[in-house]
Amino acid sequence: MNIFAEKESNVRSYCRNFPEIFHRAKGSIIYSESGKEYIDFLAGAGALNYGHNNDYIKQRVMSYLDSDAIAHGLDMYTSAKKEFLEKFSSSVLTPKNLDYKVQFCGPTGTNGVEAALKLARKIKKRPGIFSFMGGYHGMTLGSLSATSNIKMRSGFGVTANHVTFMPYPYGFMESFDTIGFIESVLSDVNSGIEKPAAILFETVQAEGGIIVAPVEWIQKLRNLCARHDILLICDDIQVGCGRTGPFFSFERANIVPDMVVLSKSIGGYGFPMSLLLIKPELDIWEPGEHTGTFRGNQLAFVGGAAALEYRDNCHLENEVKLKGFFLQKFLNQEILPINESINIRGIGMIWGIDIANFGDASLAKNIADRCFELGLIVERVGRNDTVIKILPPLTIEISTLQTGCSIIKQAFFDCLLH
Repeated sequence: MNIFAEKESNVRSYCRNFPEIFHRAKGSIIYSESGKEYIDFLAGAGALNYGHNNDYIKQRVMSYLDSDAIAHGLDMYTSAKKEFLEKFSSSVLTPKNLDYKVQFCGPTGTNGVEAALKLARKIKKRPGIFSFMGGYHGMTLGSLSATSNIKMRSGFGVTANHVTFMPYPYGFMESFDTIGFIESVLSDVNSGIEKPAAILFETVQAEGGIIVAPVEWIQKLRNLCARHDILLICDDIQVGCGRTGPFFSFERANIVPDMVVLSKSIGGYGFPMSLLLIKPELDIWEPGEHTGTFRGNQLAFVGGAAALEYRDNCHLENEVKLKGFFLQKFLNQEILPINESINIRGIGMIWGIDIANFGDASLAKNIADRCFELGLIVERVGRNDTVIKILPPLTIEISTLQTGCSIIKQAFFDCLLH
């Protein structure tokens, strides 16, 4: 490990919580150089919905590489881009009756968020953005300005202007009419807050602690934006691509956002790519007005198209429903009764075990560390990192899912009894 301590920046993060050298992975299992196997409940923070080294996707990528096809193409027309756009349209957009233009942004989710905010301000000619308390949208200047975590924002060095944070339906705000509050802010000439160009939201705040917005709340937000001439931008970076069941997380509310940001698993194989989906009438970019060298990731086009085929062929949406039901049942029957201070939240295949009510900030870390000792990689999120986050690959075998959940239960008993 010395080479990492000596040469890698202090900003390194995940490796501090999972101090092993990993060298191989398959499906939902990661293997360390020491020979130990770990069940993966992190899944690349949502970038590996189809598992590690998915055979179907891998063969498509290997064939593409073997043919000496285009590996880097800026935003040139390529066969890989053509096939991805055709597959994305035929498998996702057309069946869902969604009419979006597709903008290829830089390689990561924050690039897509930056593009969305820039375009919204250009369209509405208003600088303001509404975001939500608990929201996470990325670590570059624009997206970080819409991210609420104070510790993350402290690295700015400058004031993040033109973003106003609104209450999300969580905690004591669950019984508060948050949409009504936003309505009053927009309608009151003395609110001191100007109408924004857009409202940026997540249907499930993942990094915020696995907080699932109610369907009615999402629908009211959509209606509010329509009434006030405000663009609605859905950040589906982590909970899109089938994580909640349907391909888009907002489908359960039967709404259509004006823009949608996708990243993480859209590249299929863990390849970096981000997309901004834009209603056609909003696509007012001038050629080259928002650009980037790596916005045309050819391997991500190939992996992404193959992933969509795989999703169709194996009926992955049904698989997510079945496994999501198992997780819900297990957590409510096996984890919730352990202590009355535990709270369970989630949907599909993203769940959180909130232990903030224990009043011990170190407990969640101790449980996650114990899980790692027992062979499970699991992350902590939420305010003060007090939520154990369950985010396995969507393709995980049910027996492996059961084993991973059992490890969590064992870790809870080990940490609470000692």
